[in-house]
Amino acid sequence: MALNLENTLVIGISATALFDLSEADKLFKEAYRKDPDEAIQIYRDYMLKNEDKTLNEGIGFPLVNALLGLNRYQKEGDAPLVEVVIMSRNSPDTGVRVLNTIRQYKLDITRSAFTAGESSADYLEAFDVDLFLTTNEEDAQKVIDNRVCASAILSTPPEYKCDISQGQVRIAFDGDAVLFDETSELVYKKDGLKAFHENEDKSQNIPMNEGPFASFLRKLAKLQERLPMKMEFSPVRIAIVTARSSPSDLRVIKTLRHWGIYVDEAFFLGGIEKSKILKSFKAHIFFDDQDVHLKTSSLVVPCGKVLYPSNSVLKNK
Repeated sequence: MALNLENTLVIGISATALFDLSEADKLFKEAYRKDPDEAIQIYRDYMLKNEDKTLNEGIGFPLVNALLGLNRYQKEGDAPLVEVVIMSRNSPDTGVRVLNTIRQYKLDITRSAFTAGESSADYLEAFDVDLFLTTNEEDAQKVIDNRVCASAILSTPPEYKCDISQGQVRIAFDGDAVLFDETSELVYKKDGLKAFHENEDKSQNIPMNEGPFASFLRKLAKLQERLPMKMEFSPVRIAIVTARSSPSDLRVIKTLRHWGIYVDEAFFLGGIEKSKILKSFKAHIFFDDQDVHLKTSSLVVPCGKVLYPSNSVLKNK
């Protein structure tokens, strides 16, 4: 009988995002510059030689570990609350080190895809993935363009120590071009801040269209509903951290209300730096589309860059 994952949050994550494979990646790149034909064999020999050595945690590890911990609330006979799938460009042979490391950390990950250099993005729909986390920009762009699921590029891990209360999951989102579509952001880019505020104030009772991460937010909301405690006491904490300010703030709140989604915290910062708020919120991850915010935020919490679709006006700008 096939597993029904309709109400299960499914995270697809690349091996390079879950674990620190920077040493192996560096070896491959150096070998490729000298002799592309030999690089794959050098990489393979290295991975086989070290397949019993446990990899260090990658930038996505704390988030995945915390999400998997929510399965302690799973009722007998029900589908899991969270499923994680490893998506790797390693071959099955060189992927043994990844599988061994999963066992060493006792992560409850049972599904995987090893594609030997091919894009793992092609298999996300088959695995019912809701969010794909990767360090490969090409794969992330492909997912965004195909609108299969939410997708983000995780940057190089900062000197980050996860000190979040055990059992909690904390996720923060930017608004425009992430949870919501680009329409409002384009007004700002084209006509300036005053026109943006006037448009948002005038349209405060008109819900915004869904952006690339709206479907993931909806799945998080389903996850919260499956937990046994009241929403206010949920171990899943969701925050909106946006450069918007009054009078453009009400449209965000009313849009989420229209979608039927409960958000724990919202910060309307009016253009000031987001990193201090994110540090205080202690986010497992923050999703944003703009490098100007990610540059500072990624120094204090793990961040995922949300790419614009290839046909986006914002991308072309």
